[in-house]
Amino acid sequence: MNIQLTGKDLTIDLVKKVARDREKISLSQKARKNIEKGRGILQAYVDRGEKIYGVTTGFGDFSKVFISSNDAAQLQVNLIRSHNAGVGNPVPEDVVRATMLARTNYLASGMSGCRPIIVETLVEALNKNLYPFIPRKGSVGASGDLAPLAAMAACLMGEGFAIVDGKKVPSLQVLQEKRIKPIKLSFKEGLSLINGDTLMVGYATLLVYDAIQLAKLSDIAISMTIESIVGVMEAFDERLQLSRGFFGQVASARNIRALTAGSKILSGEKRRVQDSYVIRCGPVILGASREAISFVRRQTEIELNGSCDNPLVFLKDDAVLAGGNFHGQPLALPLDFLKIAVSEFASSSERRMERMINKTYSGMPPFLIENGGLNSGFMVPQYTAAGLINLNKGLSWPNSVDSTPLCAGQEDHVSMGTNSALTAYEVVQNTQYVLAIELLIAAQALEFSEKSPSLVIQKLKRFIRTKIPKVTQDVAMSPLIEQMKNWIADESFVRMTEKNVGVLA
Repeated sequence: MNIQLTGKDLTIDLVKKVARDREKISLSQKARKNIEKGRGILQAYVDRGEKIYGVTTGFGDFSKVFISSNDAAQLQVNLIRSHNAGVGNPVPEDVVRATMLARTNYLASGMSGCRPIIVETLVEALNKNLYPFIPRKGSVGASGDLAPLAAMAACLMGEGFAIVDGKKVPSLQVLQEKRIKPIKLSFKEGLSLINGDTLMVGYATLLVYDAIQLAKLSDIAISMTIESIVGVMEAFDERLQLSRGFFGQVASARNIRALTAGSKILSGEKRRVQDSYVIRCGPVILGASREAISFVRRQTEIELNGSCDNPLVFLKDDAVLAGGNFHGQPLALPLDFLKIAVSEFASSSERRMERMINKTYSGMPPFLIENGGLNSGFMVPQYTAAGLINLNKGLSWPNSVDSTPLCAGQEDHVSMGTNSALTAYEVVQNTQYVLAIELLIAAQALEFSEKSPSLVIQKLKRFIRTKIPKVTQDVAMSPLIEQMKNWIADESFVRMTEKNVGVLA
């Protein structure tokens, strides 16, 4: 499959295909025409000697300084060198690819005014799997993700670094090996590459994708837990969900009913009149997070196809306008919201696993192990989950409520949204582990049932047992948790489930 970029048609799913599945991309004919037209309009402004921010002036507080046309290209090179000031470990490769794709898509609109060669080089770099070294930390998410994107641009110029087999290598060497010609910047083009919240967008696209998977996994996990504790299905009746009207709640309950349909366990005598909140209110809790994720998805896909730069070239009007479209606030707030929404998947999961290992509630052996006392069983995996959800609570502090004025007061409000993205990344990783633990515990709990769960849950349990046997005496739990997490990360659990019950809402 070749994904054609137009500047306006990218989706979360398409970004995932390029970032993780390495689908090839190309520029549409319309995009090529728009890029050429945008460059022509900007060229005319420069030829007339007009004062344009970042093209014939300096940057930030230096916008008062006029730059001659003779120095316009060097200005862009200096911009990349001076702004390449990030620190820390490299951004994960899939996020780098998502970031490069997002920037390529914006440049394909023609609204940046760069030459076609800049966009074509980005396309070639993605198709040849170039992995620029981008330090994770150092962006305030306002005047663009300046430091991270400058590292990306420096790599394409042959002045930065790339990652090869996990090692940091001079990019010129890697460009030569991949037969990618280093870019030589002309006026405006350094700014075109870095003046947007594009690292934030790269993170956001994949975080939203993963959050959607976690929503589905949460419905799978609660369904297995309900089977293991013989939950009361009355709470999941569609009439109850529709009476309140939230689509997330309706969707979650519908998934749970589909996953437990035909269960022999749940068709028998009730053990209790009502379950505790974390079970009974499951669709409400999980559904609320679904609603939040839907909002974040909308914001992310708008930004993914928006005009994120300064100044902008307007093709219909032959106009160049300066403004603030680089500012990351439209994604900073949603990314903070995403952290909270995903954290709730983990927090509710930890409470559900407690319902299974607590003999008073479940009616099963304490900590789901025979010969308890000599064996501790599944006691400590819950501790791990508790530690992870505590981390999530700290990470969910909203970075976007903070702002540090910069650049002699010229940049007096910044979004800090890239830090929201970095912490959201950790929250998603932690939540994958917590759900892995719940699924692991649920599979063990189902071993104590004399009746059969639903057909799909039987298949999921058999799948788990291909690599994780029933625990009859104490074993190291870490490898079991890691195996479950790997199945979550590679989407095995969701794929197998949807193969049996259809696509989950």
